[in-house]
Amino acid sequence: MRKELEDRLINLAGTVIAMRGSLEPGEISDNLIGQLTISATSAALNYGEAQGAESRKDFTHKIGIS
Repeated sequence: MRKELEDRLINLAGTVIAMRGSLEPGEISDNLIGQLTISATSAALNYGEAQGAESRKDFTHKIGIS
């Protein structure tokens, strides 16, 4: 299950990054795609960070951020 979720989060981040080029440039779309990119990529990174937690409490805290 861990590997499946990790793979899905990485795929989400890659899909969002690849999607950037398909949007029309503009102030609103640039802002939205920037926020979406940050959110999608941080979820994968935060999940990876949670996997290295030192305790169950630490894991719960880190996964809550993710």
